[in-house]
Formats: sequence, C-alpha cells, structure tokens
Amino acid sequence: MAASATYQEIASEVTAFRHYMKAERGMSDNTIEAYGRDLDRFALWAAQGVRKFEKPTLTELASYLQFLNEEKLAPPSIARNLIALKMFYRFLKLEERADASTVELLHSPTLWERIPQVLSPRQVEQLILAPVAGDRFFLRDRALLEILYATGCRASEVVNLKLNDVHLDSAFCKCQGKGSKERIVPLGRSAIQALKCYLATDRPNLGPSNQNDPVFISRGGKKLSREMLWVIVKKYVVRAGLHPDTSPHTLRHSFATHLLSGGADLRTVQELLGHASINTTQLYTHVDHERLRKIHQQFHRRAARPGKDAGK
Repeated sequence: MAASATYQEIASEVTAFRHYMKAERGMSDNTIEAYGRDLDRFALWAAQGVRKFEKPTLTELASYLQFLNEEKLAPPSIARNLIALKMFYRFLKLEERADASTVELLHSPTLWERIPQVLSPRQVEQLILAPVAGDRFFLRDRALLEILYATGCRASEVVNLKLNDVHLDSAFCKCQGKGSKERIVPLGRSAIQALKCYLATDRPNLGPSNQNDPVFISRGGKKLSREMLWVIVKKYVVRAGLHPDTSPHTLRHSFATHLLSGGADLRTVQELLGHASINTTQLYTHVDHERLRKIHQQFHRRAARPGKDAGK
C-alpha cells in the first residue's frame, strides 16, 4: 500500500481482516462487529493522521491514543481498540502488506499466537473434488481450487491473474505479489489440466478472452472479487465436510507445509510464497515440527508426555 493511503484503501484492508477473523479465527459475530467498528474509526483517522499507513510511527500511534481519549472513550474501550489494532497489523504482516513492529510496542495482552490451520493432503483432495458436474461453474471452481493449492498464492493474487500470466505449455504462471513484485510459480499436472478444461469450455462463455482479461470471472463477465473467492471456497468447504474455519489462506498454509514435509528447503518455499523475509516462512517449520511431535508422541513407545506419562 502506498504512502498516504485513502480511507477506501484502508477500509478495504479492514474488510479483508473481517473475513480473516470470521473464516480463520472463528470469532463471534459480535466480536467481529466490535473490532470492525474500532478499525473503521482508525481508518477514518489514519487517512488524515498517518503519513505512511503500512508503517505508522510511534508519534502517530501516540496521537491516535490521544484522539481516543479526546473521544471520551472509557478505558476498557480504548484497550479493545488497541487489541483490534494489534490484531489488524499482525494480519497485515502475515499478508506482507504492512510492518507491525511499532504497533507491537503498544501495551496490550499477548494475542492469538496460533499455528495456522493446515489441511492434510487427503483433505485438500476432498476440497478440490467437491465441485461436481452438476454445479453451474464447476470447471471454473475446480480450476480455482487447484490454482490456490498448486501455487500457494494469496486470494488477491489469484483473482488478479490475467490470461497472459498463465503459460500452460511451459507449466508456470506469473503472480503479482506485495509491492507489485512479480514472481514465477510452477504449475503441476492437475492444475494445468483443470485450467485447460476451464479455459476451453467455461471461460469463453463467461466473458471476453483478451490477454489482459482476468482468468477467473463471474457469470456477469467481471473479475472475481476477493470476497467472492472466499464465498466460493466456503461453499465447497461445507460440501467436503471440512473444518468451517478452512479458507483460501488455509490452502496457502497447506501448500507451504506440504512442501516442507516433502523435503523442500526453506529458501525455495520463501521464493514460491513471495515472502520478503524468511522469518515469515519459518512459521511453517513450526507447523511441521508440531505435526512431527504429535506423531512421535502417538507412536513412539518411550515418548513420555510431561505431566501424564512421566513416572509410570
């Protein structure tokens, strides 16, 4: 996000965060509404009071606290505003759209340091096969799910894919990541086959097929929005009987974790995900270590669990 972001740009990020709280955090509607109102207040203020939204300074954050005080908010309400702000910037950091370092200096309780949800390969297969021939856009939706998992791309990157970004004969696609940085992501056989079927059958009936047009479009011929992609994924999550928190970002988490489980090195996964820092990618090593720990505890005869098996 560029410096001096407009209210609309910040509000768009808040909307994405609302989806994240619902889909991946499983928070209640009341909590989401409360945090959403707090962040709408911040968006209005930040559009005027923050020079560079993706990296607010301590001076700017102090001014925001002063603003909350001047609004006559009660101390518990101010505390909730700060919690919402920290969670929001942690989400933006996870998405590599902001620097959360200064926001982390705000005093509030430690929040939601949670290992991301990851699907097993079998669950991924269930989800990808959930669209069936009776569905109106089953070829599009199958290709959409295949691309999300095959590339590990963010939802925004997938909906912004253009026809000239996809090179099926060479088995790769070009993705526009954070800061318009372009990266090359390989495509596997299943994703290529699903895309070929969609592009040959459904895509010509939905809208124009010029090279600069989006790959995935709605029945009205318009580019799918990020929100619509979430709705499509959720439809098939329910049908496949998967955990209701499963979202497009879950497929990104699963992509990275399965690569590491299969022996891929961390630098390669960093490049495929488009992470600017390897520290972000290292999150997935914790996921895999947790999986290995559970397997070890379950199957190793001498894997004593502290507080339970010790001393037996």
